[in-house]
Amino acid sequence: MIRITDLTTSQLNQIISIKEQIEKLQSQLDSIGGENSPSSKVAVKATGRRRMSAAARARIAAGARARWAKVRGTTPTAPKLGKKRRQLSAAGRAAIIAGTKARWAKLRGTTAAPKAAKKKSDRRMSPEVKARLAAIAKARWANVKAAGKTAL
Repeated sequence: MIRITDLTTSQLNQIISIKEQIEKLQSQLDSIGGENSPSSKVAVKATGRRRMSAAARARIAAGARARWAKVRGTTPTAPKLGKKRRQLSAAGRAAIIAGTKARWAKLRGTTAAPKAAKKKSDRRMSPEVKARLAAIAKARWANVKAAGKTAL
């Protein structure tokens, strides 16, 4: 392409006259064709960046996460925050069972003898057991000291 600094003045004048002729011819075309002529419609290209809504970005991100999860072989699930299931105590379950048996017995016409619920065993040591264990430990330490040792 030719640089404008390399052109002579006569060439520049010739370029100007040609451009003026083109403009005159263009205006004549517009006047003949009216508003519907293709030359009157000049496409104006919008400049600037297109904006994307936050919802659209979220949908695109969710789709990308799902595709990557598919590639990895996992499922993209968010932890569900729901109510924690309540557990039934042993005493509550026993009460329900006793009530059900009583209702069935009433329906059959018999009486259901309620079974005595087992008392949970007490896992603590009695004072006698503690005393016996303490005596065994004292005897063992006495044997260790008699042997001249300082540790078991």
